Amino acid sequence: MNAVWSAVLTVALTVTSAPFVLAQNFDEGMAATMAYEDGDYETALSKWRPLAEEGDAWAQFGLGLLHSRGQGVPRDPKQAFNWFLLAAEQGIAPAQFRTGLAYGAGTGVAKNSAEAMRWYLLAAGKDNDDAQYMIGSMYHRGEHVPQDYAEAMVWFRRAAEQGNENAHFQLGSMYWFGWGVPQDYVTAHMWYNVGAARERDSIAQVNKHSRDNLAEQMTASQIAEAQRMARECLKSGYKNCGW
Repeated sequence: MNAVWSAVLTVALTVTSAPFVLAQNFDEGMAATMAYEDGDYETALSKWRPLAEEGDAWAQFGLGLLHSRGQGVPRDPKQAFNWFLLAAEQGIAPAQFRTGLAYGAGTGVAKNSAEAMRWYLLAAGKDNDDAQYMIGSMYHRGEHVPQDYAEAMVWFRRAAEQGNENAHFQLGSMYWFGWGVPQDYVTAHMWYNVGAARERDSIAQVNKHSRDNLAEQMTASQIAEAQRMARECLKSGYKNCGW
């Protein structure tokens, strides 16, 4: 189980999807975004930089992405953190999440779990599901806060309702092992199955592997019920998932 958890945490720390980045200067921001999505990072850089230097929050976030991923510029975690922080201070939720991520991992800035939690909470308040997932993870591990499986469940559920596959995995694990909830193989299988729905995502493969391992301990009727629940959960947009 520790190896699987490490894999999921690595995914959460390294593979968050790039949002559609628009600067307040709409035309230049749109051009930069289109260039970024086309893989033309040099053009994105040339258009975002002057806007970012003028204080445009979304352009600052865009520069943070480029520096964090080494796209169009050498990878530079410190520069990435500086740009993310500037955007975060202007209330940009994805930048607040990235700032929390940097503090949590000590990437580009000294590790500080308290600051990580503070920024995650700000982003989570704007319904950023990655931040909600990370708050749940901190409660699950007891990092900076007392370990509290019930509180972890609250945050994992909030993230899961927005389609966060990492949260789907964690809910599956919570129900499988009875962490903060009564042990329930059917509900655990359902969450793993929901998380496995996006076959091309690496976390989907982790969910699929966990689902198949759990199925070896279940009856045919339990598996059928879990599959029915998973279909209903997906059909409802994660709103009708057994709660």
